[in-house]
Amino acid sequence: MNRHEDEGERVPHERYVFLSYCRRDQRTAYAVIKTLEEAGFKVWWDALIPGGHRFGSSISTALEGADAVVVLWSAEAGQSDWVKDEAGYGRDHHRLVPLSIDGTEPPLGFRQIQCIDISKGRGRRGSPGMLRAIAAIAEIMGHQPEPQARKNAGSLPVSRRTALIAGSALAVAGAGFAGWRWFGASSAGANSLAVLPFENLSGDASKTYLSDGLAAELRARLSRNPLLSVVGQASSNVFRDREASSADIARKLKVANLLDGNVRMDAQQIRIAVELIDGATGFSKWTQSFDGPLTNLLALQSQVAETVSSALAAELGAKDAHAQSGDTRNISAFEAYLRGKDLFDSQRDEASDRAALAQFTEAVRLDPDYAAARAARSRALAVIANQYAETAERRLLYDEAITEAREAISGAPEYAEGYAALGYALFYGKMDVLAADAPFAKAHDYGAGSAEVLNLYALYHGRRRNFAIAGPAIERAVALDPLNPALAKTQGRIRFASGDYVGAIAAARRALELNPDLGGAHGDIANALLLSGQLDEAAAEYARERSALLKLPGEAILAIRRGNQRAASAAFDQLVRDEGDNGLYQQAQVLAQWGKVEPALDALDKAVKVQDSGLVYLLSDPFLAPLHAAPRYKALLRALHFV
Repeated sequence: MNRHEDEGERVPHERYVFLSYCRRDQRTAYAVIKTLEEAGFKVWWDALIPGGHRFGSSISTALEGADAVVVLWSAEAGQSDWVKDEAGYGRDHHRLVPLSIDGTEPPLGFRQIQCIDISKGRGRRGSPGMLRAIAAIAEIMGHQPEPQARKNAGSLPVSRRTALIAGSALAVAGAGFAGWRWFGASSAGANSLAVLPFENLSGDASKTYLSDGLAAELRARLSRNPLLSVVGQASSNVFRDREASSADIARKLKVANLLDGNVRMDAQQIRIAVELIDGATGFSKWTQSFDGPLTNLLALQSQVAETVSSALAAELGAKDAHAQSGDTRNISAFEAYLRGKDLFDSQRDEASDRAALAQFTEAVRLDPDYAAARAARSRALAVIANQYAETAERRLLYDEAITEAREAISGAPEYAEGYAALGYALFYGKMDVLAADAPFAKAHDYGAGSAEVLNLYALYHGRRRNFAIAGPAIERAVALDPLNPALAKTQGRIRFASGDYVGAIAAARRALELNPDLGGAHGDIANALLLSGQLDEAAAEYARERSALLKLPGEAILAIRRGNQRAASAAFDQLVRDEGDNGLYQQAQVLAQWGKVEPALDALDKAVKVQDSGLVYLLSDPFLAPLHAAPRYKALLRALHFV
């Protein structure tokens, strides 16, 4: 049996009993625990979890390692999803010892095992019911323990269930999800929430994309409520495998509340367990399980999302913000979409992006009305066109990206990601600045709580030098997803375009702290250092940059600043040779800094003809400053609708 230690919490290596009970039965639970310990059994129960630890993971570990699972059934326990979940594990693994503490029978599904009635003695030592219980436990565990002298236990620690009402007059555990209240972290807003990656308890690592996807979809739905502040996916996912307590996670993410969960599934059934955790104390506020056949996964997902979202909105005194989510009812399409998201979000390389596109294409094939899949497919097409495609393929990909985004909007007119995808494809693909304006505005209207939508919106306005809009938007995105290196990189690029080179360097270094392998960040730092006159420091950063489209033009401009014409020519020639038409915009940067105004403008004209995405920098790029007075440059700005 696989047992381990979880951040200082000792899961016993010796044989032990797991005790499951309902909060309202805590006094009887104490009596049973004392009796079992006096009889020589080691007992694990939830009060042994140190404050601030993730309950779901701790309880699952202890439950799986137990040799016997003792369940205290009562009228209240029969209504508890926690108790039924734990009892179900004991039953399925032939370790269950059911005890009735008030004479009621266990709920349906648990009556095939004889339940021992201990209601008369209420768990006390020497009562007939407890003697039978001890014998049953010993039989399951395969040994008779040695009785121990009674210990002076002193004050029992607070359990996860008693913590629900500690310091509060709210007895919410039995009232359902709508009964809980926001309270906790002192510095975080009371409406702040992080949805942690759900644990995959299916025993099949290949199903992790599904548990991740369910958490991501729940996070996306909650972020559409403008009264909630929901941490973005990248920051939440940092804590997937980290051994950190709930209180530590909440503090690092600056939230008052955490939503945790796990997913169990087999060939036919799925159970989604969700838990709300107080970020200040780490104690559970509320838990609920949702069960159903695997074929009914989408309805189950919607039930979870709507229950959580509606309860949060009701608590904050406002209607639920029900922006359309672009959902599907086709389980196979949903699974293909989740696989695609898993690949696309990894940002590994061209192969993973093209594999993601294939999954999104499959999702759309299975459900042509699946707006979320169409929007995701549009983004994948545009990114591949932007980063990897040659001229001929690039045009076809951008055209298809625009079509897909419009299809997504047609199917879900209030779906923010559809508008963001359209704005991105029009701006980067068609270089049509004005046409992209309305979709980005709509994306912001419907998705102001999404860090990803805000990121694209901020970049667009940064390129238009609308810094009064871009600055607050990217700051909001970073606040929502503070551990996302891509957002820190965007923040740095917007600061660079505004002339804040110190701020740009700080943001890019923060991005590298979060992801030391992040592409482009060293080049961004080098560009800011170069324009600040720190040439030696800039050279060191260019040497560390892997992107040729940042490294080669940067090294050429650096050589120009140093007066080394031979080195400048060598770097420029390599840029032309290695990157070809994909580097036309970067050629213009070097030529402008060289003082070769007309050749630089010629390069920009060629870039327009091949739809070089670098042209989105045209208005905001300080390296093109030597061209600003040229009539051809001003005409180009007008032609692309920058002015």
